[in-house]
Amino acid sequence: HLTFLCLISLIYKTMSNHVWVDVTLYNTSLPPLAIKNPECLGLLHQLDKTKDVWVQHYCILKDGCLYFYASIRSIHAIGGIYLQGYTVSEQSLGSRRSVIEMKPASEEFKTFHLCAENVNENKRWVTALKASINKWLPLHQAIQDFMNRPLEETRM
Repeated sequence: HLTFLCLISLIYKTMSNHVWVDVTLYNTSLPPLAIKNPECLGLLHQLDKTKDVWVQHYCILKDGCLYFYASIRSIHAIGGIYLQGYTVSEQSLGSRRSVIEMKPASEEFKTFHLCAENVNENKRWVTALKASINKWLPLHQAIQDFMNRPLEETRM
């Protein structure tokens, strides 16, 4: 949760004039069913590699961000992933034959493994995640352009 908020803060500082950041920050404070027009929603299990267990979350996909909730009755998000720069694929992992792998462009970020209740649900999520990422590629490009500018131009 803290990492997610730090990432939001960093992006907010670099893209403070972008309304998407304000909306994303606002959405983290909402219950899951209060987010308008989600691209996908439902239960996903996230692999916690430190404990080697799958943790169930209620998830909402909206505008290039995957929000995690403890349950459908939660009053706010417990975390999330900005999907810009991630690639999504279906893999097998251990005893699970169908797992959603979300891999970042850079190794400095974390790879996520998610799993829905069945193969068809995984496919539904993969399709939605890919569409959401592709819709927001211009924002990803803007962030990359900003990060590639000379240091003296990026001081705040």
